[in-house]
Amino acid sequence: MAAGLGPSGCWQRWGHHLSARNGSKMLLLLLLLGSGQGPRQVGAGQTFEYLKREHSLSKPYQGVGTSSSSLWNLMGNAMVMTQYIRLTPDMQSKQGALWNRVPCFLRDWELQVHFKIHGQGKKNLHGDGLAIWYTKDRMQPGPVFGNMDKFVGLGVFVDTYPNEEKQQERVFPYISAMVNNGSLSYDHERDGRPTELGGCTAIVRNLHYDTFLVIRYVKRHLTIMMDIDGKHEWRDCIEVPGVRLPRGYYFGTSSLTGDLSDNHDVISLKLFELTVDRTPEEEKLHRDVFLPSVDNMKLPEMTAPLPPLSGLALFLIVFFSLVFSVFAIVIGIILYNKWQEQSRKRFY
Repeated sequence: MAAGLGPSGCWQRWGHHLSARNGSKMLLLLLLLGSGQGPRQVGAGQTFEYLKREHSLSKPYQGVGTSSSSLWNLMGNAMVMTQYIRLTPDMQSKQGALWNRVPCFLRDWELQVHFKIHGQGKKNLHGDGLAIWYTKDRMQPGPVFGNMDKFVGLGVFVDTYPNEEKQQERVFPYISAMVNNGSLSYDHERDGRPTELGGCTAIVRNLHYDTFLVIRYVKRHLTIMMDIDGKHEWRDCIEVPGVRLPRGYYFGTSSLTGDLSDNHDVISLKLFELTVDRTPEEEKLHRDVFLPSVDNMKLPEMTAPLPPLSGLALFLIVFFSLVFSVFAIVIGIILYNKWQEQSRKRFY
């Protein structure tokens, strides 16, 4: 059942991996580990991770605020607390967000999200959930879990309330993912089903142990796993090949409450760089892209809106249209008169 390793199990596996190394390399890696920047093996082959601090967030939440020097910016009702950052309190009609202000140019990466959703609401009387973003635009409030609709990039949603009335095969809370090129709207009435890449049930509310979500993007392969059972192991949720995400987008997380509410807390966000070996053929296939897309999934083409016409351009269009109309009328009258003359000559 486990597709990977949880936050503690991964380090145990890495420690076992170290035993096969020689002494000098082991010492160097242990020193790196002690500094919080050590690599760990995440799969077969030579794939390692390195913590990227400019895109990571943890207690005591230094560098979070609204100033230009902050690495993370708050929006809406989000608040920095001692043990967590609260995106929304357990109150109606609130929304908040936390955005990294440094764009991410990593090619392959993994984001681990430590979060907590809890509140006073009973079954089906809580909402609405939170979202984790990797998008072109940041700090744009809106209806999609507190972020803008028609976003450009990746959205991963922890949806805690079923809006669609006839939910039979799907149990909430539910995790889903969506890739958007700016042309799609998130369908709230159908809980995002028309545009989702996949999903899974995730019972995450009011738990007495830590809950984690991991988003891994490597070689255009998107994998989403969760550790929500208190067993310290990752469990599969979503796996989608052929996902093309541009570099230079922003990480963020947001939440929204309406008539129903919950506390939506983020405890940490930790980004790791994945160093992956590629063959020359893979290098050609995995060139940078400029618009998000998914292989074998047709996204509507983006059409750039026409720039508004200036006053002079509008005047010239109207003027020449009138001149052309007058010219056409004059030509029409001349041709009509000639036709009448020819008709009279044939009559006589």
